Amino acid sequence: MKKITLSLGLLLGLSMSAFGQITLSDLPYARPYDKRGLNTFETPKQDTIGFDGIKVRLGGGFAQQFQGLKHKNSATALMQQQGNNEVNLNQLMPIENGFNLASANLNLDVALADGVRLNLITYLSSRHHSEAWVKGGYIQVDKAEFLNSPLVNKLMENITVKVGHMEINYGDAHYRRTDNAHALQNPFVGNYIMDAFTTEIGAEVIYQYKGFLAVGSVTGGEVQGGIQTPDQRKPSFIGKLGYDSQVKDDLRVRLTGSVYTTAGSVRNTLYGGDRAGSRYFLVMDPAKVASGAAVTPATHFTSGHINPGLTNSITAFVVNPFVKFRGLEFFGNFEQAKGKGRLGANDEPADRTWRQLGTDLVYRFGGNENLYVAGRYNVVEGRLAPSAATPNVQNNSVNLNRIQVGGGWFVTKNILAKAEYVKQQYKGFAPTDIRHGGEFNGFMIEGAISF
Repeated sequence: MKKITLSLGLLLGLSMSAFGQITLSDLPYARPYDKRGLNTFETPKQDTIGFDGIKVRLGGGFAQQFQGLKHKNSATALMQQQGNNEVNLNQLMPIENGFNLASANLNLDVALADGVRLNLITYLSSRHHSEAWVKGGYIQVDKAEFLNSPLVNKLMENITVKVGHMEINYGDAHYRRTDNAHALQNPFVGNYIMDAFTTEIGAEVIYQYKGFLAVGSVTGGEVQGGIQTPDQRKPSFIGKLGYDSQVKDDLRVRLTGSVYTTAGSVRNTLYGGDRAGSRYFLVMDPAKVASGAAVTPATHFTSGHINPGLTNSITAFVVNPFVKFRGLEFFGNFEQAKGKGRLGANDEPADRTWRQLGTDLVYRFGGNENLYVAGRYNVVEGRLAPSAATPNVQNNSVNLNRIQVGGGWFVTKNILAKAEYVKQQYKGFAPTDIRHGGEFNGFMIEGAISF
């Protein structure tokens, strides 16, 4: 908490010195962090506030969970001598009910000019890093009046340009997921098993016209920039087409299709870019590892997720339907990813394919729909990477399936309390794999604040 207090105090001091005052009012062309951001996808084009000088919106997020999960497996014992003790590397970590590490975000949005906004998000505390570190930052341009071109001004009525190190706009699920401490847009506690979320450096153009949507992006294809091994690095291309319409006062329909593709990468992280970590602490994780190093929530921060390991070349497609009729919402995620990883210095000999199905059903009720109940079914299947010793031997197809059932209460537009029951099963894993016959289940309770 000292680091958080110091960071906020320093930022407040700098902002007060530079601008004389801080405004926490909403900025135009931005998604609200609070309840008003529910079911908001790409940033709107409405210019809600006129520009009269630099404005800073200082916001943040805080989330705390109580975890009541248990896990089991039936993997073959894999014994190893460590010092004077013989340990089973396939023995699961003993876990009990308790509080997880709290997470915190610092959000900084700055109106730099009319229609030009800076966004910077810092993770002050996360499962993977207890210290503060930057998620990403970018400039968003919705007006270009500084070019003094009537033609450009007309085009920018429907175009948004983003440049920087930013969350990529592949699919729609990333708008509904938990982003470290920012959890108000997620009706559940956990994200999808195969979590398509990462940050990359590049540029994105969004076109919106009467409900029609088109997105095109070019990025460096990796979570961090790099200039070495140029023969292995290729750009990533991201595209999205869709339609979003408020058909009637009580009916909204949205349908989008997205593609992400890169011909090569040193380490692509489309499904491994969530550096903040999973909400399900230490489930299906070992008590001991072969190196003898300690197993902690930070070292094993992806518990309950699976990364298909398509870290070299990858082409992924996803279709996302969304329907809201009065208080009832349906969101679907139908996804396929195909590509290769690396086996040391070599490429995998053949492509592997992974598929994911996710279906969310949410019913919101009460005054201003402040209460909701929700259910999710999520299943993933695909082949694990072959070993470097036997690169031409393909692994069997594995399957992970999860159900989540829960609900929540928006105490205010900034405060959400939610709970869920979750059960996840692992099928098709080899007897020597710690996930063989794996299962975890139990309850999660979370309180979240965003502003």
